[in-house]
Amino acid sequence: MLAGWEKALLGVLVLVLMTGMGATLKLESFKEVLKKPRGLLIGLFSQFGWMPVVAFGLARLFGLPEPIALSLLIVGCTPGGTTSNMFTYYSRANLALSVSMTVASTLMAVGMMPFVLWLYTTTTSITVPYKNIAITLVLLLIPVLVGVEIRRRSESVAKVVEKIGSLSGIGVLVLLIGSGLAKNYQLLLDASLSMYMSCIGLGVIGMVLGYWVAALVGLDVSSRRAVSLETGIQNSPLAIALIVLSFPESKHQTMLWLPLMYALFILLTSSLATLLFRKLDAKAKPSM
Repeated sequence: MLAGWEKALLGVLVLVLMTGMGATLKLESFKEVLKKPRGLLIGLFSQFGWMPVVAFGLARLFGLPEPIALSLLIVGCTPGGTTSNMFTYYSRANLALSVSMTVASTLMAVGMMPFVLWLYTTTTSITVPYKNIAITLVLLLIPVLVGVEIRRRSESVAKVVEKIGSLSGIGVLVLLIGSGLAKNYQLLLDASLSMYMSCIGLGVIGMVLGYWVAALVGLDVSSRRAVSLETGIQNSPLAIALIVLSFPESKHQTMLWLPLMYALFILLTSSLATLLFRKLDAKAKPSM
C-alpha cells in the first residue's frame, strides 16, 4: 500500500509526533492528578480493559474478517494521543488529567498491548508479531523522553516542538489517507456497512462509557469530559505505524483501511462531542 519513501516519511512523522507528545509534559501540572488518581486509574482501565472488549465485541457483532477485526482490536487497545488532548482543551475539560492519561497509557502500552492482543487473538489464524509490536513501542517511547527533556530545558522550545508534533500527527493522516485514496479509493467506496459501524461505534461507545464510569465514581464534570474524550479517541497514527512496522507488507493493504476510516470518523465525532460540551457550558452560564 505504501511506497518506500512513504514508509520513510511515515516513520519520521511518527517520531516527531511522539517527541511533540513528550514536550507537552510539565510534571508540576500533574501534582493534583496524582493526589487524586481516580481519573488516571479509570483511564488506564479503559484503554486496556473495556476498549479492547468493545473492539472485540464489535468485530464479533458485525462478523468482520480476521485481518480487519485484528486492526479494530489494535485501534481499541492503542493508548490515547495528542488529538485527545487537543479536543480536551477545546472542550474546556481537565487537560492535565488528559495528558496524564495519555502518557501513562503510552508507557504501559509496551507491555499491555502485546498482552491484550495475545489475550484476544489466541484463536486467530493470523500470526501476530507480539515481539515486534513491543519493540516498536519501546523505540517510540524514546522520542517521548526526548520531548520531556526538551520541556525541562526550555518551555519556549517545547511549545514549538509540541506544535510541530501536532502538525506531524495530522501529516501522518493526510499522507496515509491521501495515498490510500489516490491508489485504492475504490476500497473505501466498497467498504461494508459493518466496517463503518465498527469504526464509528468504537469511538462513540468509548466516549459514552468513559463519561458514565467517571460520573459513577464521582469525578467532576471537567474530569468526566477528559476521561470521555481520552477513552474514545485512540492514537490512530500510532496504530497505523504499528501495523506498518510490525506486520508483513502483504497484510498492510487489508489491515490499514479500518484505522484510516477510524481516524476520519473520530475527528467528526470528537468535534460533535466538543460542540455539545461547549453548548452545555453556555446553557449553564447565568444570564446577565
